[in-house]
Amino acid sequence: MSLIAVQNLTKVFQTRQSRVEVLKGIDLIVGERERIAIMGTSGAGKTTFMHILGGLDYPSSGTVRIDGKDIFQINNAERDAFRNKTIGFVFQFHQLLPEFSALENVMIPALIARWPVEQAKERATLLLEQVGLRQRLFHKPGELSGGEQQRVAVARALVMRPRILLADEPTGNLDSRTSDEMFELLNQLHGEGDFTMLIVTHDAALARRQDRVVVMKDGRIDG
Repeated sequence: MSLIAVQNLTKVFQTRQSRVEVLKGIDLIVGERERIAIMGTSGAGKTTFMHILGGLDYPSSGTVRIDGKDIFQINNAERDAFRNKTIGFVFQFHQLLPEFSALENVMIPALIARWPVEQAKERATLLLEQVGLRQRLFHKPGELSGGEQQRVAVARALVMRPRILLADEPTGNLDSRTSDEMFELLNQLHGEGDFTMLIVTHDAALARRQDRVVVMKDGRIDG
């Protein structure tokens, strides 16, 4: 059964001087619990595609349906709530808030959803333990290594038990050993959880560990 259905998705950026087509008619079906790696050269449109999939940006045309719901046919408040509940994000740059501890950073999506503080804290603590940061709960991002910061970001992405995890170059700033560990962690969490996972990566060896590899080229899915 498909969870995500993308049809004829386009994205155009218009400036006074030029018109740039970033996405040129993307079609993609993603199944429940599927693991997909998205590959392609810089400028292929991968990040734009991920942002639209997650409702962070608007398409110029086309549809994105998640569990049958067209996410661009609901109002902004509904989409924000839907995104917070349904989609977790991990970015190349972890985007943790520097003034907050690892535990506080992971709690944020749950607090936005108005979970009781103790419930949010319990869930965040469990996830940080799962990603191997039991001893780092109260450390701030500046006190953590790059790999540890990304583990916090993964825990934050999963705190709401999302149905979809979108990871855009999650290992882009990590060395090869830490990158491999991060992919192993993501695959482990996927095996233990119940979510669909789409990962943008330049690493072909890591991509082949997923269920399917989708290659983007010049704003289209190649083949």
